[in-house]
Amino acid sequence: MKYIVFLGDGMAGRPLKELDGKTALRFAKTPNMDFLAQNGIAGMVKTVPENMHPASDIANLSVLGYDPRIFYTGRSPLEAVSMGITLNSNDVAYRCNLVTISENSSLSDSTMIDYSAGEISTVEAAELIKSCADNFKVQDSATAWELHAGASYRHCLVLRNGKTGSLCTPPHDISGKQIKDFLPEGENSGLFLSLMEQSRKILENHPINIKRKEEGLNPANCCWFWGEGTKPDLASFSSRYGVSGGVISAVDLIKGIGICAELKSIDVPGATGTLHTDYSAKAAAALKLLETQDFVYLHVEAPDECGHHKDIEGKIYAIESIDREIIGPVIKTLAAKGEAYSALLMPDHPTPIEIGTHTTDPVPFVLYRPLDNFTVSAEAYSECDCAKTGIFIQNGFEMMDMLIKYSKNDLIALKK
Repeated sequence: MKYIVFLGDGMAGRPLKELDGKTALRFAKTPNMDFLAQNGIAGMVKTVPENMHPASDIANLSVLGYDPRIFYTGRSPLEAVSMGITLNSNDVAYRCNLVTISENSSLSDSTMIDYSAGEISTVEAAELIKSCADNFKVQDSATAWELHAGASYRHCLVLRNGKTGSLCTPPHDISGKQIKDFLPEGENSGLFLSLMEQSRKILENHPINIKRKEEGLNPANCCWFWGEGTKPDLASFSSRYGVSGGVISAVDLIKGIGICAELKSIDVPGATGTLHTDYSAKAAAALKLLETQDFVYLHVEAPDECGHHKDIEGKIYAIESIDREIIGPVIKTLAAKGEAYSALLMPDHPTPIEIGTHTTDPVPFVLYRPLDNFTVSAEAYSECDCAKTGIFIQNGFEMMDMLIKYSKNDLIALKK
C-alpha cells in the first residue's frame, strides 16, 4: 500500500465578493480534487490547537501526525535542520527574513512593504546575507552568533548558548503596516534591533539593491528576525506509523520537519516555493519515490504565498496547477499501474486573501481509500462542500492515523 499526502499550503480561504461569494478553492477548476471528494471521505479538520498561532510549522506538524502541544519547540530550528546547521540543546535559532521596508529616516517610522523582498533570488540573497554577516558588529562579546544563508528571502540566525524569551512578529502578518508596534521585544530584543539598524545601512546602497531598484524590483533593505525556537525532538515517522518515505517541498521548514521525523527530504530541480514552481517535476519526484518507499508528503507552497500577497488570480492558478499537474498525474499513474494506494488531500491552514495571513479556521480534507469501499462524499472539494458532510475532526494530528492506521470500521464511525 502506498500513502500520499497532497498538501496545498494555505489553499483554503474565505468567500470573496470578487469571486461571486466563492472561495478561491471553490472557484478554481479542480476536476481531480473533485474526483477524490466525490469518491472519498470528505470533511473538515482543525489543524491548529486552541491557543496556538496558526503558523505553517504548527499546522504541518499536526498534519504529519505530531501533536504540536507536545512536539513544537519553535519554527526556526526546523529550518536550521534542513539547512544542515547543527544545533545543540542550549542553542536558539531565529528566522531572518530579507524584507523591504519603506525608506524612512527611522526604523520605527517605516512600513512593511514586502516580507519577501520581491521573492528575491537565492543567489542575490546569499550575497546580501554574507555582507551582513561580514559587517555586523555586536557590542556584547559574550553573544556568539551565526548568520546562515538559506533560500530566497528565508535565512537563519543562531545564538549559541542563547536564551529564549523574545517576542517577535512574523513579517507576513504585518504587510502594509507601520512596524513600530511590531519590533522585537523581550530577550535578545536589543541585539535584534541593533542588527536590524545595521542591516539597513549595509543593504541600502548594496550593488544588488541598486540594480533591483533600477529594474523596478523591491530591494532587500532590512533583516527581520522572528520564529524563535530550540532543537526539536521528534520520534521517527516510521516508528509511529510503520512506513518509510519522504517529504517533497521547496521550503526549508517542511524539509526540516521531514528530516527531524527521519523521512527523506527530496530536492526537486525547479521547485521554488513560489507561484512559478515546477509542479510537474514535483509529481514526477513523488512517483519516483513511491517506487521504493511507501509514503510521500507532497507540499506545495504557492497558494500560501499568493494568499499573503492578496493575489486572487495567482492563488486560483496555483490551485488549478496543483490539480492539473500534480494530483491528476499521480493518481492516474498509480491507477494505471494497478498500485493500491490511499491519499489525503488538504491544506495545512487557510490563508484568506482579504487578510493576507493565516487563520485558525478549520480546513477541508478528503481521505481517499478506495479499498475500503466506503465514502462520505462531497459534491466538490471546497470549504463549503466538505463542511456539508458533517464530519469534523477536532485534532489535526489524527489525520495521519486515519490515512495509515484506521480500519474501515473506524472510518464508518466518523459519520456517527
